[in-house]
Amino acid sequence: MATSLRIKTPLLATLLALCAASATFTVHAHGDTAPQAVDTHALKKLDGPLSENPYRGDAAATKIGASAFNQNCARCHGLGAVSGGIAPDLRYLPVGKEGDEYFAQKVRNGAIRNGVTYMPAFGSIFSEEAIWAIRTWLETVHAEQ
Repeated sequence: MATSLRIKTPLLATLLALCAASATFTVHAHGDTAPQAVDTHALKKLDGPLSENPYRGDAAATKIGASAFNQNCARCHGLGAVSGGIAPDLRYLPVGKEGDEYFAQKVRNGAIRNGVTYMPAFGSIFSEEAIWAIRTWLETVHAEQ
């Protein structure tokens, strides 16, 4: 009996450690993904942070924005910008200039409430061109609430 208990104790400890590691990975895996580069060479180069979308209606920006969104934003905001409840459904952002400044501010600075990061800041990661390409695509999937 003592030998059986000595064998079971390390086995149980190993199983508990694996379960804890698995749970930790599951919790951190959702938002702990490196942002993907966005190739914007086909777009007009922009100077400095803008408050209004310079690419509105631009087909190349729409295509680049769709790809950039799917690679970088969809994990939280959902494929096609249809949120599964983790983050806001971006189809409901106001279109036009009304929503541009809000969108750019959130992408650049992120969203932190009560010390909790709900969205990381992408201002130092995404180029101005990438930010506005994503916004251009989002306006093509806009929906009214």
